[in-house]
Amino acid sequence: MRNDIDIVIVGAGPVGLLTAIELTLGGARVLVLERLATPSLEMKAGGLGPLGLEALQRRGMTAAIAAAEASSFAAMAQSGRDPRAKGSKYSGHFAGLSLIRKDAQKEPERRARPVDQQALEAMLADRAHALGIDVRRGCDVTRFTSQTDGVDVEWTSPAGMDRVRCTYLVGCDGGRSSIRKMAGFDFPGTPPSSTFYQAVAEIDHPDRLAPMGWRRTSGGIFSYGPFPGRLVMIEFTGTPQDRQAPVTREEIEAVLRRVSDADVRVKALETGSRWTDNTRLVDTYRQGRVLLAGDAAHIHTPFGGQGLSLGLVDAANLGWKLAAVMRGEMPETLLDTYTDERRPVAEAVLANTLAQMAIMRPDPQAGAMRDIIVNLMQFDDVNRFIGEMMSGLSIRYDLGSERDEVGRLTGDRPVSPGDTGTSLYDLMQDGMGVLLDASAGGKASSFVAARTGRVRCIAVDAGPSLLIRPDACIAWAGDDDSTDGLEQALRRWFAPSQL
Repeated sequence: MRNDIDIVIVGAGPVGLLTAIELTLGGARVLVLERLATPSLEMKAGGLGPLGLEALQRRGMTAAIAAAEASSFAAMAQSGRDPRAKGSKYSGHFAGLSLIRKDAQKEPERRARPVDQQALEAMLADRAHALGIDVRRGCDVTRFTSQTDGVDVEWTSPAGMDRVRCTYLVGCDGGRSSIRKMAGFDFPGTPPSSTFYQAVAEIDHPDRLAPMGWRRTSGGIFSYGPFPGRLVMIEFTGTPQDRQAPVTREEIEAVLRRVSDADVRVKALETGSRWTDNTRLVDTYRQGRVLLAGDAAHIHTPFGGQGLSLGLVDAANLGWKLAAVMRGEMPETLLDTYTDERRPVAEAVLANTLAQMAIMRPDPQAGAMRDIIVNLMQFDDVNRFIGEMMSGLSIRYDLGSERDEVGRLTGDRPVSPGDTGTSLYDLMQDGMGVLLDASAGGKASSFVAARTGRVRCIAVDAGPSLLIRPDACIAWAGDDDSTDGLEQALRRWFAPSQL
């Protein structure tokens, strides 16, 4: 049995690939196993929230994001809807209510972008390849056995059966995760009651589905566009009899006619999928040497496009911590903070998706509550609250500090050492932590440099001084020349044996 692998990751979707990238930058030897022989071409997420985008920007994918966004805008323009030309004051939606205003947000520049899941997986695959990460497709994990010092993993592929001994196993294999099931994680939640459909189709009279955007009707909810032929529909009449049955042109046409109440026909179906509003969350993200990330740990309805970012930030949170444990620089107890920090975030997302479903139902009670939400969103504070909830920018991990910035995920910012135009994220490409030091004479930098080599110290002109973890979480803040609390933050996140 091979034993030259530190960590096996099951799943080569966005979450699995980013986890592999984070771990590799941290010095771990990684093997990624993916059941599918080729990447899925099925249309899934059409955009990515700010925190997911920022996780990619910190790992060298800024140019790829810009290219994917430009491609999406070009596709939208083909359907007669180019958001760049409209100059809309709105950004994002809650339950199909596109009322989140840019001018009500504290950081409007931290925004979602139309980067679809296929483009996302492609850029992550390119980055993984550039780092030399071993990604094997067509590999179906059949069993694993946890030992006191590692995990024995077995899988089958067209070449036959293979196995490896690793130190940790990470399940990033989606909502039906085999790793979660084999490990016996509890996965409680609410049962499904509705059916979602997503399709790319040719419609005979698309003008009858105008205007573009979310429409609530007596039959359910539907949206046509902004990409050519893209349909999303929800029926609140229960779950499908056979969820695994192929989605046909006839089925999409029948659902579209019921939900839109429009006399339209589906002339051709390019892709189609269906799913339910199953909402579940594991009780813990870790059982010994087995960990979960992304949809393997939490599933919910996709409203507001929160799922991809939620999973990518799981990967960003877990990756550097697991790498530090593998290097022997941090104790295994550091991994407990992964569940402590990420599970409450997922719990909040599940709650807001359940709330969105409640006010989309085509009944008078839901409609009355929906009208109240519309009126409340006219208030800036409410609009900001919902906007930050949907973008994830309201996240603040409880690190025990009274300072509001501590525990928050910071966006990019200029730091410009020596007027080079360098930004914070430029300094984080290799997975290092960063100290932005505003203290006189570099007092904080001297303190940090003497204790760890995993933090890059940068002098800045204005305070406060900030210690920033590799996942962009602010771990400590200090005013003037004070280093109060800095030693404790270093001990907790970077160098316990050196203090």
